[in-house]
Amino acid sequence: MLTKIRLELARDHDHPEGSRAIGYEFAAPLGPDGKISPDDWHRLRDHCRVVRFRPDEDDDIGHLIRKPGGSWAFHYDIHADAEDDESGYRFADHAFRTGDYVSIREDDALRTFRVVRVQPVEL
Repeated sequence: MLTKIRLELARDHDHPEGSRAIGYEFAAPLGPDGKISPDDWHRLRDHCRVVRFRPDEDDDIGHLIRKPGGSWAFHYDIHADAEDDESGYRFADHAFRTGDYVSIREDDALRTFRVVRVQPVEL
């Protein structure tokens, strides 16, 4: 089973209240501990999609990928360079639970996002 996870920008210097309009929604198989299951991801990876949303921009659509060494990233274009991937900071160690915070590396900067929704989805 997959889980849909919604992340919204946490407060930062440009957004002191955070932003519901900046974030990600992605599907990932979570284990009972709330962490991404690499074995289940391997079986379901074609369904592990991500949508990156920003105000006044078209949504970017891609996939959750596993990089060498076991780290996780969002990849938007199969022809793009791996350097363009947005890496989840320690995603392998994080349990995805509503109210928790995670970080994603965007354009050489680490941004913090709050997990606002975690819901099972059926294939």
